[in-house]
Amino acid sequence: MGDVTGFLKLARADPAKRPVAERLADWREFTRPMAETALEEQGARCMDCGVPFCQGDTGCPVQNVIPDWNDLVFRGRWREALDALHATNNFPEFTGRLCPAPCETACVLGIIDRPVSIRAIEQAIVDRGFAEGWIMPRPPARETGARIAVVGSGPAGLAAAQQLRRMGHAVTVFERDDRVGGLLRYGIPDFKMEKSVLDRRVDQMAAEGVVFRTGVAVGTDIAGRALRESFDAVILATGAPVARELAVPGRTLDGIYPAMTFLAAQNRVTADGAPTPISAHGKDVVIIGGGDTGSDCLGTSHRQGARSVAQFELLPEPPGARAPHTPWPLWPMQLRTSHAHEEGGRREWSVATTGFTGTDGRVTHLHGVRLAWNGRESAPVAGSEFTMPCDLVLLAMGFTGAESDACVALDVPLTPRSVASASPDGVTPVPGVFAAGDVRRGASLIVWAIREGRDAASSVSRYLASRG
Repeated sequence: MGDVTGFLKLARADPAKRPVAERLADWREFTRPMAETALEEQGARCMDCGVPFCQGDTGCPVQNVIPDWNDLVFRGRWREALDALHATNNFPEFTGRLCPAPCETACVLGIIDRPVSIRAIEQAIVDRGFAEGWIMPRPPARETGARIAVVGSGPAGLAAAQQLRRMGHAVTVFERDDRVGGLLRYGIPDFKMEKSVLDRRVDQMAAEGVVFRTGVAVGTDIAGRALRESFDAVILATGAPVARELAVPGRTLDGIYPAMTFLAAQNRVTADGAPTPISAHGKDVVIIGGGDTGSDCLGTSHRQGARSVAQFELLPEPPGARAPHTPWPLWPMQLRTSHAHEEGGRREWSVATTGFTGTDGRVTHLHGVRLAWNGRESAPVAGSEFTMPCDLVLLAMGFTGAESDACVALDVPLTPRSVASASPDGVTPVPGVFAAGDVRRGASLIVWAIREGRDAASSVSRYLASRG
């Protein structure tokens, strides 16, 4: 490392957030870029730690060579830092904005101090690469003649497609929606990642020769058998979008929606300017679920002009610091406050929803009860039942697995966890069919999706080689 004592002298710094009043008035990203000198200083905090836990599977599933590009940024060698970053990660502009940064919770410096600002440095490297014109299309030098179909255009599908195209294969990506990107397009709010960030990478891939076919659902618009007969290999990368349901009385009332239905509607409004079919404007909103998706619903509700927002979590409030049962370098169980929580709203834990009531078929009230937890067991607190008014309820309780349509069409069996049956490197029981990302492992992090897309691409390459 260039400055082996940097971690002793320098404090951690993070990108500044735009003022709350300012960011609530638009859908732009909520952070501001850090100055180049500040980022180079942050790179100097990276320790000569011997074993960089930040870049193992515990810290970084895509196995970024984090100490290398931290040091290159410290030395002002940004172009080389970009090459090091792209060596393992196709889309650092996505992970730099959206990944919860397990690399930072596995940082050795985090044992005694605040960890290195890895994610901020990662995003800055790739954003500078685009700004400087260093990131250009990289079409293959030769064509292999092999044809590959990728079903799904989320991060796993895009990573697999780019890797395979650069190997010289002809790659066609099938996306059932009207635009490429999966949940990056219709799920992630623009205030976390503006869609121009996605578009510039899709444009690069198109220039490299990847063919995108939108509005095509495998199993409906095109048969799985036809796909397998027309292509030498197929990669299934459709995600795990089936939302966990809330089986309580009144669930079918109007005004109660899965979180992704609400978030996708706003993404379309931001993209096209059409009126949203689901709006929090002037409403009392309840979000059920305390994770990242619930936070996204919170920030979206604020920007739409909700009258009030309450967020309920079934589990007890996590500790303020790393819990003893998740020691370093594991991902810590601890309380996290997102930018959306800083913007307002009420947040409560140990709350179970018992039902909804309404008028004229539309929800007007939520009924709940407080819970007492004893380890993993909970019980209602006697006399804690409550009723509260609400006009809009958003269910953000996680996901239960993959939709079966594309899997069934391609004859890929589902496991008891409702995901595609495949090995960790993406090989399914069906010859020539592979699976990558959430459709294989269940709902997970964007870094795992990219890693699995790359691994599946390598498996396809080996499969093609074995066929001669």
